[in-house]
Amino acid sequence: MGQNIASEAFSREDRQRYRQKVQRCLDALERMLTEGGFAKSPPWMGLEIELSLVDADLQPAMLNDTVLEKIDDPCYTTELGQQNLELNVRPRPLRGRQSADLETELRESLTEAGHAASAAGATLVMIGTLPTLRGEHFNSKWLSHSPRYRKLNDQIFAARGEEMLLNMEGAPLPGQRPERLRSLQDSILSESACTSAQLHLQVPPEKFAANWNAAQCLAGVQVALAANSPFLLRKALWHETRIPLFQQATDTRPQELKNQGVRPRVWFGERWITSIFDLFEENVRYFPGLLPEVDDEDPFEALDSGRAPKLAELRLHNGTIWRWNRPVYDVMDDIPHLRVENRVLPSGPTIIDLMANAAFFYGAQRALTKEDRPVWTQMSFQAAEENLHAGARNAFDAQLYWPGIGWVPPDELVLRRLLPMAHEGLIDCGVSDQSRERYLGVIEQRCLARRTGSTWQRGTVARLESRGLSRDAALAEMLRRYIELSEAGEPVHTWPDY
Repeated sequence: MGQNIASEAFSREDRQRYRQKVQRCLDALERMLTEGGFAKSPPWMGLEIELSLVDADLQPAMLNDTVLEKIDDPCYTTELGQQNLELNVRPRPLRGRQSADLETELRESLTEAGHAASAAGATLVMIGTLPTLRGEHFNSKWLSHSPRYRKLNDQIFAARGEEMLLNMEGAPLPGQRPERLRSLQDSILSESACTSAQLHLQVPPEKFAANWNAAQCLAGVQVALAANSPFLLRKALWHETRIPLFQQATDTRPQELKNQGVRPRVWFGERWITSIFDLFEENVRYFPGLLPEVDDEDPFEALDSGRAPKLAELRLHNGTIWRWNRPVYDVMDDIPHLRVENRVLPSGPTIIDLMANAAFFYGAQRALTKEDRPVWTQMSFQAAEENLHAGARNAFDAQLYWPGIGWVPPDELVLRRLLPMAHEGLIDCGVSDQSRERYLGVIEQRCLARRTGSTWQRGTVARLESRGLSRDAALAEMLRRYIELSEAGEPVHTWPDY
């Protein structure tokens, strides 16, 4: 959804032309997959980090335009809400010391961006959901100043025809009853509470299906290990509340369409795949266009002239279907390539935690694709989806299904099975031993301590409330301490109890 939208309004004719053009792009992609010509270089990794802005009182700071002007770096851009920024990290090969260089680059970049934010009266926060957000912060006036966000908001509500209902019950805080959130929303801005870390992996066409299937298998484990989003609108909800929040906040379906089984636009999927074409074909078959803007390029004319087509409509359409593992078609230096975009992880708590999450994903994904009998041939697709929701709701207290083991807590699954595989996968990718040991060592210690950003946040708020603080005061004080520890940079499993 990164590209700008030029049109102010869309006609019936626009939608018809767009549907036809999306289908033409899909046909062109099918021809490209048959004829070849995609980048086949060793795996490249990429990273996007979404950030929140807070003011001196730890409330959301609606200042992203001002902060971006002061940062003055094209790697930083807006996100949905005015309290959000996004850092797009330069892609690089997944080998050698590239990950260590990336960690250094992130520290330097975020330090400079933090100074720029401070000059604007704000502080940058890497966190899955900002705990001090309130209902008034989801008013549509706080949408970022970009036409695409306003148009996306209008189109989703036009398709839905009624307000959004946020409805979820949380995992209880220690010694307390579960808390429940029910909140009607008249804009998509509650989605701005979902601040993510998105991992990209460039792969050749013939390896895409295996890498996507492996990523789907890992999704539940990933969120259980990295949960960092326990509070929304003053409620203690899921350990990774981003998962249900994102689905509900951008749902174009009224209840009647849900009852009919119409698919949500935030979607895990419904089957294992054999080609990236399967995913783009599902997008075209199941989902109407939200932003039907038509590009001038004819993809077949581009192919016939020896150029890589932009497939602009197919890419724009893909950007309005929020799969947890999204297929990506892109062109760089006139050469097309394919990527798996892994979208399940929250932002934060620290740079080294983000690096550890990435190393675990890339290593385990690689190892799973190398197995003689792939794990996705031994488990149902539904089991993988259930793992995602169980891991997001309960983190280390979840029970996840894994073939050959059965139902098992995430920490046990990782320590017994997946962590050794992640080591093997990173070795196979050519990642340096120093980087591999550093980042996967963080995952090991996190499992042994059974501590994530979410468990630290929840425990801290519960202790502060037991000392007499109100929920609002406890959330603000927890966030103050969280920011201090995050900026200090030690991984979250080492953070002291408050």
